Amino acid sequence: MSRYAQMFEHLKEPDEAAFGGFLMLGDPDLESSAAMLDALVEGGADMVEVGIPFSDPVADGPVIQAAALRARHAGVRVDDCFDMIAKFRAKHADVPIGILTYANLVMARPGFMRDASQAGADSLLIADVPALEAGPYVREMHQSGIEPVLIAAANTPDATIASIARLSSAYTYCVSRAGVTGTHSDAQFDALLVQRLRSAGAPPMVFGFGISRPEHVTAAVEAGAKGVICGSAIVSLAHESRSAKTVSEFVAAMKISTLGGESEAA
Repeated sequence: MSRYAQMFEHLKEPDEAAFGGFLMLGDPDLESSAAMLDALVEGGADMVEVGIPFSDPVADGPVIQAAALRARHAGVRVDDCFDMIAKFRAKHADVPIGILTYANLVMARPGFMRDASQAGADSLLIADVPALEAGPYVREMHQSGIEPVLIAAANTPDATIASIARLSSAYTYCVSRAGVTGTHSDAQFDALLVQRLRSAGAPPMVFGFGISRPEHVTAAVEAGAKGVICGSAIVSLAHESRSAKTVSEFVAAMKISTLGGESEAA
């Protein structure tokens, strides 16, 4: 059983949803970034998602773009990121860790999936690869022991929903709003999307994009999500406070809202 499957099974009995925290690896430097990763777990994050610094992160808003730029200016490269993941795995044996990145980085490095798996990563989401083009990437992930994650949205056609359900493994990343990542007030959590994915046999639905307040977490859970991922709010807090304790406390406050399980509408 994969770490993700174990996590969701573990949360089932207390009727909790998973809380995932996102950080850009190497922002603002490797040592600080490692401390922030530990802070996510100390605050109660059930899963961790990490970004690898990239020059053109088209799915990300200004907060995560700026974090990627800071990490790149600090000289952080893919090898550094895999090393950080390996060190995280050595300290946190059971916490699922997923990579969110872009096709350029994967294609520019032969053996990317193999190296990610050997470092201890559990899943990979390639943000700019649609389901229609995901097949070859997914096959290589499976060969390397990495679980593929694909993105679904409220306007995703039924045929694509079926492909996402067939290709995804760890969880299904559901976007809560159109556009890019960020701390927005207009996040919406579509219970119908959750139902469509569930009917298609997709892996557990996890909402991201715009998760920045406890009420967002509550709304996602009420829509039937099995989890949420908070990114820009954590990245911004880590940058502004430079305090692992502050990040840990924020995660703890957000995690509380995952209690209670699904609503009847789900």
